[in-house]
Parts: sequence; C-alpha cells; structure tokens
Amino acid sequence: MSEATGTKPAARGPRRGELLEVEVDSLAFGGRGLARADGFVVFVSGALPGDRVRVEITKGKKRFAEARTVELLQPGADRIPDRCLHGGEPCPGAPWQGLPYESQLTHKQEQVGEALRRIGDLEGFDLEEIVPAVEQWRYRNKLEYSFGESDGEVTLGFHARGRWDLIVDVDDCQLASEAGNAARNAVRDWARLESVSAYDGRSKEGILRNLVVREGRRTGQIQTRLVTSASRLPRPPVDLHTAIEGDSGSTDGPTGAIGEERLREELCGLKLEMSHGAFFQTNTEMAERLYAVVAEFAGLSGRERVFDLYCGIGTIGLTLARQAGEVWGLEIVPEAITDAERNAELNKVENANFVAANARTGTRDLIERAGKPDVVVIDPPRAGLSQKIVRRVLECEAQKIVYVSCNPTTLAPNAAQLTEAGYSLKRVRPVDMFPQTPHIECVALFEKTGGGGA
Repeated sequence: MSEATGTKPAARGPRRGELLEVEVDSLAFGGRGLARADGFVVFVSGALPGDRVRVEITKGKKRFAEARTVELLQPGADRIPDRCLHGGEPCPGAPWQGLPYESQLTHKQEQVGEALRRIGDLEGFDLEEIVPAVEQWRYRNKLEYSFGESDGEVTLGFHARGRWDLIVDVDDCQLASEAGNAARNAVRDWARLESVSAYDGRSKEGILRNLVVREGRRTGQIQTRLVTSASRLPRPPVDLHTAIEGDSGSTDGPTGAIGEERLREELCGLKLEMSHGAFFQTNTEMAERLYAVVAEFAGLSGRERVFDLYCGIGTIGLTLARQAGEVWGLEIVPEAITDAERNAELNKVENANFVAANARTGTRDLIERAGKPDVVVIDPPRAGLSQKIVRRVLECEAQKIVYVSCNPTTLAPNAAQLTEAGYSLKRVRPVDMFPQTPHIECVALFEKTGGGGA
C-alpha cells in the first residue's frame, strides 16, 4: 500500500533474464506453451502441456512475458520421448515431437476453429475433420542447414536453441529422408576433407554459409544448393548444382551451376520441373492430399474459368485444368511463370495460361483479358491478403473462392472481409502438412450469396 496515495502498487511482471519455475497449462497459437507466474501470462518455447519447467524470461511486457525452456523439471503426463535429437537437444524443426500425434491433430483442428471464431468473428461454417499426414516422419522434401565450426572442425546442422552463433552438427535428421541425410553428410565430409572453412559472422571470415537439400520424392533426384561467401571452391563429391556468391547469407543471388539446375518431381499425375528458387510444398505426399481438397471444394464440371492467384510453378492450376474449361495462373515471380509454362507443355495441358504479374495490380488486367472467372483459387504467403488484394478478388465476382491458407490467424480477417462483402464461409478443412510442428494448413470454401459491397 502506498502511503502517499493509499493505493496498492501494481504487480511487477517477470523481467528479461529472470529464471522462473512454471507449469504449462496449454498451447498457444504458434506452438508455445502457455503458463502463468503470479498472474502474468508467460509464453514458453520448448514446453508442452503438463510440463513443469525452469524458464528464462527473454522478453517482458506489461501483460505477458516470453521465455525459453532452460530445464525440463517434470514432463507432462502425456509427453512421449523425443525421437529426433541433435547433440542431445530436440530437433528445432520438430518442436511438437513430444506430443502424441493424435494430440497434435486435435490442437491443430481446435486452433483453426478458434482463429476463425475469435479473430474473424465467424460462425455457421462447417469445420471438417483434419486430414492426417501420410508420414509422420521423414516427410520433408526440402531442408536448409547452416555451417559452423567446433574445435576447429566444420559442423553442418541447425542453430542451437536460443543461439545464433552455435551450430549443432546433424547426422540423421528424422524429418529428412535417408537420401537427404546422406547428401548433407557428404557435403560436410567434403568440407572437412578439403579444409573449406565455415563463414563466421563476427570476424567476417570463412566461406560456407548454408546448404539447401531438395529431393524429388517420386523421381529420387537429390539437389543440393550451397550458399557461400565469394570464393573459389573445390568440386564437391555430390550433385551440388549451385554455389552462390554473396554477402547476405540468404539463399538468393547469382549462381554458378554444377550439375542439374532443375528439380524434377511428380505430383497428382503430373510431371513437374522447377528452378532452384521456385516455391514447392515441402511435403510432396501431403501436397497431393491438399490439392485434392482444393479440387473437391472447387467442384468443377469441365466448363468453368478458374483464376489461380499466387500460382507459383502452376501445381494447383495444372491439377485443376483437367476438370476446368480454362485456367489462368497469376504469379509475381517471372521464373516461376516460366516453370509453369514449361510444366503445362511437359504435361500437354492446353487450357492453362500463365501471366507474370502482381495479384494487386494484375488481376484487373487479367479480368479484361480472360473475362471474369467462375472460381478463384488463392494460395497466399503466411501474411495473407492485403485489403487491396481482397478488393481485387471481390472484383472477380466469382461464384466460389477456394482459399488455401498456411496461417489461420491471417485467413480469419480475410474471411471476415469476404463475408462482409457478400460471400458465405461454407467449409474449412485443415490438412496436416507438417507433423511434429505447430504449422497448420487448411482449405476454406466461400460461396457468393449476394449483398455486401467491396
């Protein structure tokens, strides 16, 4: 009680660097554990429901705090042993591996519904049962690794939890196939044999930065892409098709090719080829399940005009073309459009057309060129659609909109905007593309009901 004011001072929340013991009650969206300390909400990375953990506060706010797990004091009753470990630590790419798989599916289903109801203020839609993964492990067709050094030896793996400067060496990542692991290990062995150094961000010295391993699951092709600082390199012992010179540490930049530039894959009966930077779903088997849901929701009869916005290399549009009258794909990345056109030719698909343009500025031009569509398919990035792009979608006046979302919290406000403008959210079906992680993919169907306005 303050003598001056007669009021009780406000409780102080946890501060950065503080160590606390907390018990995790539930999972927040995004996968972090939710705990409470003296009435304050604490979001804990690396913890699951029922866990009692020692945590370090990494960020303190007025109403909540963020923390990382320092020690698991007592596991929750439902926790199962971690399967994928690197250097004794859980794989950072599998933060939910301690959850039984059925629990993972339940949480994802609930979080999709919660986002639509709480953020979008939506009701009356059919939240359908989540489509489980074909494979719970070894499902990724793409993984990116970082180079580091330990005791004078090159390491290749993932950043240690909470550390940007420490790379944990990986021998067998359970998210990757045996072939993908073998390719990564061959590159690391080559670097050690040839004494090629890892890049050090502090000293700005060294060569090797990152390695991207991609796999054609149906073709057996392995494609490795090395990201380096500017330097001449000895030839690697694997099919390393790209060495990138640049100072950004990203996977973009001018390339020097060794081996095959293009990755080959088969999906939904299509033969696909893609350039090194092209987006492709990282779970080939579940991409087929996802696109089957898109086709089901689109309900094509063979006559419809379909717009495929954010079409990438044309995978969704080419899949739908067999049931559509015509398909028009729109994509801002010119290289992806080149891939899409090549894939249409490769598969002898003659009713699919692809245009390199921004969805915000190119949709009106596409309407003038092709006419208004019957169905619009949208597969945007995690940030969802801006208000301007929502308006462009509404100008299409399509009877159906099929929205493929990788983030329910951005789907929800977009869904609210569409329903306010005269569409009804009919069905939502989650698809588990990423087992052992909190990431959620889902497909939503909107049908035009009239009313509203853009």
